[in-house]
Amino acid sequence: MALEVIGIHSYYGLSHILFDVSLGVGEAEAVALLGRNGAGKTTTLRTIMGFLAPREGTIRFRGKEITGRDPYEIARMGIGHVPEDRRIFPNLTVRENLDVGSKVGANGKRRWTIERLYALFPQLGELEQRKGGYLSGGEQQMLTIARSLMGNPDLLLLDEPSEGLAPVVVEALARQIRELKQEGVSILLCEQNSAFALELCEHTYIIEKGAIAYHGASADLRQNAEVMRAYLAL
Repeated sequence: MALEVIGIHSYYGLSHILFDVSLGVGEAEAVALLGRNGAGKTTTLRTIMGFLAPREGTIRFRGKEITGRDPYEIARMGIGHVPEDRRIFPNLTVRENLDVGSKVGANGKRRWTIERLYALFPQLGELEQRKGGYLSGGEQQMLTIARSLMGNPDLLLLDEPSEGLAPVVVEALARQIRELKQEGVSILLCEQNSAFALELCEHTYIIEKGAIAYHGASADLRQNAEVMRAYLAL
């Protein structure tokens, strides 16, 4: 198992946000975490990544407990995080943004190079000398994912990658995520766009008011109109 989250409870100050959340991601597997805005998706990723320490529960990455570790330690162990707000460096070029994220993987190897990432995201190669602040939303999203891959992670946490993107860009992003799966990267995909996520992920969790309300195969969820309407309809 690449990632195991077992019974975590997370708080912001006195506010109890996550309630006994448990989920898992297998090796080279894509898993979706769906839910409405404010349901707890981002908090779950922040807790896994160490930005927020759970008060209860356990988080393991490839069998090693990472609960309470600092984010930089978790990143060095092989987990990459693509935040919802992208956080690119607007005054650096595409190439410079990628160079900032460059490091060897936890196994001491570099699976991802600039050349391989330009093959995966051809637009970035064409825009290599453009500053991040002058990229479109879709180009910035690709750059954020590529920068995370420069750290050679084995597990990628994606927070709302399709948000605000045009349909044609979402289709391109879906193709790139499929390629990442074929490369053996495990993925936890947080999304409000259920159609996008269910197409890419084998298993799905739904979070509602900070608790896991549903877990099952994505193919089964697509056929379950009652659950989709109850937890995902806007």
